Amino acid sequence: MSLAWDVRSSSGAEGVPEGWQVRRVSDLVTLTNGHPFPSEIFGPTGEIPLVRIRDLGGGPFETYVTGDVPPAALLRDGDVVIGMDGDFNLTTWNRGPAALNQRVCLLRPRDSVDMRFIAYALPASLKIINDLTFATTVKHLSSTDVLKERITLPRLEEQRRIADFLDAETARIDQLLEVRHRQGAQLSERDYSMLSEALVPGIVTKPRGTSPYPWLPDLPQDQSLVRLGYVCRLQNGLTVDSKRDVTRDVVTRPYLRVANVQAGHLTLDDVTEITVPRGVAERSTLRPGDVLMTEGGDLDKLGRGTVWNGELPDCLHQNHVFALRPDSSSLSGDYLALMTQTLHGRCYFESTGARTTNLASTNSGKILNFPVPLPSIERQHALVRRVQASLQVTAKARTLLIRQQALLAERRQALITAAVTGQFDVSTASGRNVTDNVTEGVAV
Repeated sequence: MSLAWDVRSSSGAEGVPEGWQVRRVSDLVTLTNGHPFPSEIFGPTGEIPLVRIRDLGGGPFETYVTGDVPPAALLRDGDVVIGMDGDFNLTTWNRGPAALNQRVCLLRPRDSVDMRFIAYALPASLKIINDLTFATTVKHLSSTDVLKERITLPRLEEQRRIADFLDAETARIDQLLEVRHRQGAQLSERDYSMLSEALVPGIVTKPRGTSPYPWLPDLPQDQSLVRLGYVCRLQNGLTVDSKRDVTRDVVTRPYLRVANVQAGHLTLDDVTEITVPRGVAERSTLRPGDVLMTEGGDLDKLGRGTVWNGELPDCLHQNHVFALRPDSSSLSGDYLALMTQTLHGRCYFESTGARTTNLASTNSGKILNFPVPLPSIERQHALVRRVQASLQVTAKARTLLIRQQALLAERRQALITAAVTGQFDVSTASGRNVTDNVTEGVAV
């Protein structure tokens, strides 16, 4: 199909640049839906990777197809692919031949269309659809939704110029984003190393290599390994029970769930309430200074403690959230929480955790058996102050990096929007000065 070009039809349209046209996506591309492969022909290994929505993010393939793939479902480099559920992500495929699963569709250009231009112009329309789509669970996109969208399109040679310009400028911004990402990872590594060496000197450089804890170094004379259960009491949380009698002396309290306890911090935007007998509530009420640990989760986050500072009065906690109550004369809650985040804490909980396919779990016995290097309480407080001061420095640097990443992402999108809508002439423009007012303050 060849696009008939009638400049006169668009030259007078409001907001449309001279010589551009507003065209339906269905006029510009062909759309092919993925193939509903039967489950018996794919598995963890095979001849060709199967692309599902989760594979559009660039991670390792999880599923492969064995046998023939219908030609219409064979994906090749340069195809534009859209996930039809969730966030409606669009990507230009560049990972070699692959089979296209259902709920993923591919777009290929008709005559007089540069597919790179379409790939830059279409996501804005998909975002509008996503924002306007109401769904209680997962949002869904149809082929009709995509094909009926409209794009403002210049002539083919201008499409190519714009695509070339955006390829170069977005690559430059993406490189800056990658640098910022690596810097953030390096800050996290610095925090991890600093924290581990501050609380367990020599653990990074001089591990002893002997059982039962080969990662530990020889400890200073003022420290000894103390089983956590000797200096800390563990409080179990309450279980939701629909048969529990709540007709007599009851109270309604905030209720902390596993989702509220993250690695090293709390998320309290969504805290539910629960009504229980007063006696049950008294046995599961959190106190300021308690250290919270979850029973299960990602292996690398298992056993990480978070200090409860009384953020919600009279708050209760779920049975899958353990509350550790240190003896304040022997153990600082802040010191314990930090110790769980050291190399020592990570090695202990990862080596003792029970693992499943994607998650891991611990239990009260393993937590109470955690061997804590225990200096004097005064020394613990001094170490906590020193570590927290250092963490605050890197936290400020991390905040700046996050802001720069956000501004760079804004600049990238503003640059694309301006280019694909004809707001400037890419043959004379530089991406360095376009939308600078949007990204003022970004160090590039």
